[in-house]
Amino acid sequence: MMRIRFSRRTLLLSALALLAVVFVALTLITSRWLSVSRIDLTSDKLYTLTPGTIHIVDGLHAPLRLTLYFSAHAARDLPQLRTYQQRVSEMLQEMVARAHGRLRLQIIDPVPYSDDEASAEGYGLTPISGGTNGERVFFGLVGSTQPLNADGDGDVDEHLPGRALAIPLFDPSRETFLEYDIAKLLYELDQTSKPHIGLISSLPLEGNPVIGEEPWTVMRQLGQQFEVNKLDPAKLTRISPDIKAVLLVHPKHLPADALYAIDQYVLGGGHLVVFVDPVAEMDNTPFVDSNGGSDEHASDLPRLFATWGVQYDPQKVVLDRSRGLRIELADNSSASHPAMLGLGQQELNHDDVITASLQRVNVSSIGYFDLAPGTSSRLQPLMQSTPDAEVVPAQRVRESINNPAALMDNYHPDNVRYVLAARLRGEFASAFPERASASGHLAHSSGNAEVILVADTDLLSDRLWVSYTQSLLGQPQLSALANNGDLVTNIADNLSGSSALLSIHGRVSSQRPFTRVLALRSAADQKYLAKMQELQRELAVTRTRLSELQSAKGGRGDTVSSEQRTEVEQFLQRQLAINKELRDVQHQFNAEIDALGLQLKFINIVLVPALVTLVGLLYGWRRSRRSRRRA
Repeated sequence: MMRIRFSRRTLLLSALALLAVVFVALTLITSRWLSVSRIDLTSDKLYTLTPGTIHIVDGLHAPLRLTLYFSAHAARDLPQLRTYQQRVSEMLQEMVARAHGRLRLQIIDPVPYSDDEASAEGYGLTPISGGTNGERVFFGLVGSTQPLNADGDGDVDEHLPGRALAIPLFDPSRETFLEYDIAKLLYELDQTSKPHIGLISSLPLEGNPVIGEEPWTVMRQLGQQFEVNKLDPAKLTRISPDIKAVLLVHPKHLPADALYAIDQYVLGGGHLVVFVDPVAEMDNTPFVDSNGGSDEHASDLPRLFATWGVQYDPQKVVLDRSRGLRIELADNSSASHPAMLGLGQQELNHDDVITASLQRVNVSSIGYFDLAPGTSSRLQPLMQSTPDAEVVPAQRVRESINNPAALMDNYHPDNVRYVLAARLRGEFASAFPERASASGHLAHSSGNAEVILVADTDLLSDRLWVSYTQSLLGQPQLSALANNGDLVTNIADNLSGSSALLSIHGRVSSQRPFTRVLALRSAADQKYLAKMQELQRELAVTRTRLSELQSAKGGRGDTVSSEQRTEVEQFLQRQLAINKELRDVQHQFNAEIDALGLQLKFINIVLVPALVTLVGLLYGWRRSRRSRRRA
């Protein structure tokens, strides 16, 4: 019998080849069958879906197709955008892996003049300029439903048209709301009908067809996305849970039954938006009626506000001279109106999904909210005034309607940022404990209830944010001067979603700052600023000294004394020395940055591989030594 002997080298090479085959096989198997098993090692769990998103993805009823359009070729010179595209695609892949076949993802590069580019435009994606060779860059998401075959076997028919929604552009500045935006798209696609919202209003928001008054633009916008149901407060005793959100606009003299219905709706998990106003300029109720009764065009919700821990005074208006809008006066002149405000990005909360993308909101004669002492409720501002604001009586604003300049008399800023609109959250009790015996009465909310408060109703009117122009065909064209309509739509959109969608809050950005570099830059800036200030002080002293010498010479400006020349020469020498010190500071900063970069390169390129190699060699040496001992 022949015995075949193999050398140790042959056995080692065979073992290595076998390990390579096993490694490749395991990689293929795990990528095919264990794709859902992932580990998120980021400190902020950037790639871990929130429970709200998981609930939406797990509850999808129909198959959905997601198409991510990204102009990879045109964006090859835009590293920040390419990095963010990787972040978006990984988020989408995480959702697809969780959906168990209910989501399909396709990534398309819409090259110029292609059918893919035409498809991206057809879905309403917004291109940005600045790509390679001036090409347009598309970066958006299209979600569409996938209709099933008519035979009901559960298979998707690729040829049947489906309903589509889109995120026109993934803006890196909105990264904190990335998960919310995608989850919202999935939730809306999975719904078979428009969400129902209720409207209770004492203002003519829906116009008057009898006399030819059109609905306000904000109502037409809401009607495009929602089924708006007008609720009559005189007959209201209960609000259906099918209504996802209720807009309560300018509540005045509401019956007790209507207030109780609102109270129970909120405690039962319903979403309420309250628009109140100390001076509702669009209120067409006579100030004095035929019976001698007065109406100051103010609105309030005192019983519910008191129960929720909200402080609101319908007789107080916030002025803010630094944000006053310019208006045309009767004599064709213009003036800044401190009660009509243009709130910009600094006054809008960009950490809240409702106001994150807004640029400007115009308001008029607005009030403010605060929390009552000792309340457990929480007030999250959506809109605030600047510290240059002042609170004045509403009567003074009403009296100054034809002379807004009078509001500037004796103006004294309060140095307070007043809350003009906010989210109110808390565990609310019923404002009607005397109705505890009523059938189905709720004494407390089951968890944290949520109400959105806005201290102005005029922002809903067209005059503050809409401009109409005539087109070439003579038809009126709407032009938005501010984001008032977007604000209301965002509120209704946010509150009409599922509780799972509302639970998805902003995430931290994936962009991690170089804290060590920022600290070095801050120290260098401080040194640089100190030297600059020293130079400016010496320049001021030199100028003063030259003026004194000139005065001592009798004020003659055409002669220069030797003392003046000496003073100037000394200053110039000192200026050169300080400039050299400034360059040294900058050079030292750059040197420290370069040294830090070299350290990181040494650790990543040399030290870590060397440690891995050393561990491998030590392990191999120990195994070889053990083999020799056994031999």
